[in-house]
Amino acid sequence: MKGSGEGYVRESTESWGQNGNSKGDEEEEDEDGEVEEQTVAFKGEKKVEENELGAYNTYKHLFAGAAAAYFLKERALLYSLLLTLQYGVQPLISKRCIRGEVIVTTSVLTCELAKAIFGLIFMAKEGTLKKLSSQWTFVGSLTASGLPAAIYALQNSLLQISYRNLDSLTFSMLNQTRIIFTALFTYIILRQRQSMQQIVALSLLILAAVFLCIGEGSSKLSSSGDPDQILFYGIVPVLVASVLSGLASALCQWATQVKKHSSYLMTIEMSIVGSLCLLASIAKSPDGEAIRQHGFFYGWTPLTLIPVISNALAGIVVGLVTSHAGGVRKGFVIVSALLVTAMLQFIFEGKPPSLYCLIALPLVVSSISIYQKYPYQVKKKEV
Repeated sequence: MKGSGEGYVRESTESWGQNGNSKGDEEEEDEDGEVEEQTVAFKGEKKVEENELGAYNTYKHLFAGAAAAYFLKERALLYSLLLTLQYGVQPLISKRCIRGEVIVTTSVLTCELAKAIFGLIFMAKEGTLKKLSSQWTFVGSLTASGLPAAIYALQNSLLQISYRNLDSLTFSMLNQTRIIFTALFTYIILRQRQSMQQIVALSLLILAAVFLCIGEGSSKLSSSGDPDQILFYGIVPVLVASVLSGLASALCQWATQVKKHSSYLMTIEMSIVGSLCLLASIAKSPDGEAIRQHGFFYGWTPLTLIPVISNALAGIVVGLVTSHAGGVRKGFVIVSALLVTAMLQFIFEGKPPSLYCLIALPLVVSSISIYQKYPYQVKKKEV
């Protein structure tokens, strides 16, 4: 009996142990299953959250891109309107605000100084002024901006002379011939060709310039009786300034592509170099003698600062229009400026355009529009 009792106890104990182990395994399996289910559920929730986050980021980037495009478009429109007004108003405010006895070199030097100051302000606001100390070199600056700066300084002096001897609309139209010389020097320096439509546009512009020269000479002849002054102090200076503008534009384009200069930095460098060139020329020039005799600000009034600052800001805005709106929009700016000049001249001076100006106006408008609209297209080689 005793043996059978011990066997029963042993069997019961083993059976209880086996049952206990099986129940423990089942509980562990249940716990593992619950953990796996929780893990799967957590991963599912995490995946949903990631998808929702990805969709949110996608919509966020799309919204940001749309907003950036909208503000870029608005900014380009603002810059274009500002430049149109400046181009159209500049000849009139120069004649009204700059007295005849003002020394030309003084207004040009002040304008260059103002452009450099504005350029530094905009670079500081943009955040690129801090990097200037590590990236800027004197040799690189002189190579990129030295020659164009000297050319632009001479061009500004010629334009100041021409302002005083031509009516505003004729000056603005003749000043558009710089596109011809820009195209010429761009081809010589950068080998950029013109399309057939652009060649036609340039021909129309040359024809318009001829009409303007004839019209300006005949109209001024009857009123002033001094055609030589009109020719040599009005027409010739603005045409020479247009040639210099074309050369300087091509050189600036080369410097921008090779040296990767920003528009603000180019403005500052060219203003400084141009000012140094003008200061060097003062020693033996008639303007230098006049400055030594009468003083730097001889003939200046508070109103003289208006066209000087306006011209300085225009130098900044030109680069902004090109970068934000492109060359096509800039062409429309030039055309619109001609219309603004004609309207303002009629309103404030009471002088309607001459017959030759009326003939030349649609030629200038058409030539600039065609030139900007039909650029040269490289022909694809047939395989």
